Amino acid sequence: MNEDEPKKGIKTTEFWFSAVAAMVGLLYASGLIAPDTGGDKMLGLVATVLAAMGYTVSRGMAKKKA
Repeated sequence: MNEDEPKKGIKTTEFWFSAVAAMVGLLYASGLIAPDTGGDKMLGLVATVLAAMGYTVSRGMAKKKA
């Protein structure tokens, strides 16, 4: 692989950080983590969406450089 080529998505730290953040967000939104109030579920949903958007933007920028 040429050093100018972006890595495959699954081989990047952005992917794994985003995957972990998304999983935590989904667990939080589903009520498995801190199911005390409705605000907790909304926070989990927001965290999941932000993680997905961050990963998408990150990969788009990496591929644009190539």
